Amino acid sequence: MAETIRLTAAQAMTRWLAVQKTDGGERFIEGVWAIFGHGNVAGIGEALHGIGDALPTWRGQNEQSMAHAAIAFAKGHARRRAQAVTTSIGPGATNVVTAAALAHVNRLPLLIIAGDVFANRSPDPVLQQIEDFDDGTVSANDCFRPVVRYFDRITRPEHLLTALPRAMRVMTDPANCGPVCLAFCQDVQAEAYDWPAEFFEPRVWRIRRPEPDAAELAEVADLIRAAKAPVIVAGGGVIYSSAEATLAKFASRHNILVIETQAGKSALPQSDDMNYGAAGVDGSAAANAVAAGADLVIALGTRLQDFTTGSRTLFGDAKLVSINVQPFDAAKHGGVSLVADAKVALEKLGAALGDYRADAAAPGVRESWLRAVDAHCAAPVDSNELPADAQVIGAVQRATGADAIAMCAAGTMPGALKLLWQPSQHGYHMEYGYSCMGYEIAGAMGLKLARPDREVICFVGDGSYMMMNSELATAVMRRIPFTVVLTDNRGYGCINRLQAGTGGAPFNNMYVDSNIEVQPQIDFVAHAASMGAHAIKAANIAELEAGIAAARSRDIPTVIVIDTTAAPGPGDGLEGAGHWWDVAVPAVGDTEKLRVAYAEYLENAARQRLVN
Repeated sequence: MAETIRLTAAQAMTRWLAVQKTDGGERFIEGVWAIFGHGNVAGIGEALHGIGDALPTWRGQNEQSMAHAAIAFAKGHARRRAQAVTTSIGPGATNVVTAAALAHVNRLPLLIIAGDVFANRSPDPVLQQIEDFDDGTVSANDCFRPVVRYFDRITRPEHLLTALPRAMRVMTDPANCGPVCLAFCQDVQAEAYDWPAEFFEPRVWRIRRPEPDAAELAEVADLIRAAKAPVIVAGGGVIYSSAEATLAKFASRHNILVIETQAGKSALPQSDDMNYGAAGVDGSAAANAVAAGADLVIALGTRLQDFTTGSRTLFGDAKLVSINVQPFDAAKHGGVSLVADAKVALEKLGAALGDYRADAAAPGVRESWLRAVDAHCAAPVDSNELPADAQVIGAVQRATGADAIAMCAAGTMPGALKLLWQPSQHGYHMEYGYSCMGYEIAGAMGLKLARPDREVICFVGDGSYMMMNSELATAVMRRIPFTVVLTDNRGYGCINRLQAGTGGAPFNNMYVDSNIEVQPQIDFVAHAASMGAHAIKAANIAELEAGIAAARSRDIPTVIVIDTTAAPGPGDGLEGAGHWWDVAVPAVGDTEKLRVAYAEYLENAARQRLVN
């Protein structure tokens, strides 16, 4: 008779997770972020306590921000390691739905172990239970279904025998990677079961590299050979495939210029001569000029989001090739698909292309752009003037070393950093798939856990800071050092500019334009310091640079607050920077400003490439 081990379902889950490894030899789920409540404290909590350092548990301050930290950790490890988050039932679980959507959009692994109602229904309805009048199987955790790659409700202990391997399969699959939710009924967590001993044998999950189809490969190689001015759009798939060196060699050998998406930025360092910088809505003059002049666009590991394509107006009539490990992404925009791992695809294409070299050249364009960026990011002549975001970015660039990673998520700074930050390789971490305000501070903590060897600079606006800042306290408690540059423009400056740019009147974005009795005077320094961070106010750019340098000596987060102007935007005054973005403008309105904005909208929308 086969050997068995009697454990509760929760004990079995933690024991199994502790021995799942990737082909790098490390445990895939590094540990578990936990806020305990009813629904996970008795079962999962006891199991996590019992397993100890074999699967560490960390306490956070908010379920959503714990998940943000876990997501940033996975992104920092290029999806080769991940973390789990466990919650109670009800609001504890639904707090994670936003983070699950973030992981889903960005194709990042996250294990959500959400407490659920009683499978036996004996005490129904329990505290925080959602009751569907027409469906007895529904719980609050069904909210996760549209925002995870795999969902399973554990209503019997033996369900884990299939659910756990399925969860790992999803999180380690480069094509299907994303968040997993195991809705774990609270009574089932505590039930005992005789588990096959072999279930707990260590297992290695290999990150596969799908090979391209021969016919697809030949077609794409023919298209590249026929092109005179191809351009590569490098996406996050380059980094997740560890294809950075392969891309650099391929681009140089075949003289194909490279432009970047938010997720792909820093796959090549800015110093690489083939790197023409950011593409699209928040793109550089150099990158967008190259894109507009291309006769073939090679989308490499990108899902072709609207910011990358200029809402489908940037690439004109160029033919599109899409190389992606996920067929869904490879087939977008009517492109010619090459479904394969990015690194393998480049290697195979390189062999097929032989000595082919593109004719395209853009003499001086890249260098001229970088000189313009340096001038745009220079310190204000008058140190008493409020600096613009571009000048803050310039100060941070000057004050940090080559190992610095700039990270952000929402507001003005993502576009500004994509446009202006000049990273070393892997010196950029942006959550812009979901552009989730509140990701920044928790994300910086998770990123620093993943990359303790790098200096992490978190850019956050006052609006995002107000949404979610409590993991500063966690970073202080765990002695996780990173630097927060908090730019205070007294409202939602980015959306205020968008509102004005689409014909609207200033309304409900800046505090001064909001329906409030008193303008807030928020002391961000005192607030951050109250959580234990080292916090200072920089009066000008020089003090900001000094504060960043001093932060490197600390073992806790440093928060540097600096007042900035709400206008102009980071690319204003940079000739050729940026591109049109499709934000629908009201067709009817009472102002001349709105009528002009709508006419411009119709003119731009007529250029959209609508073939799918």
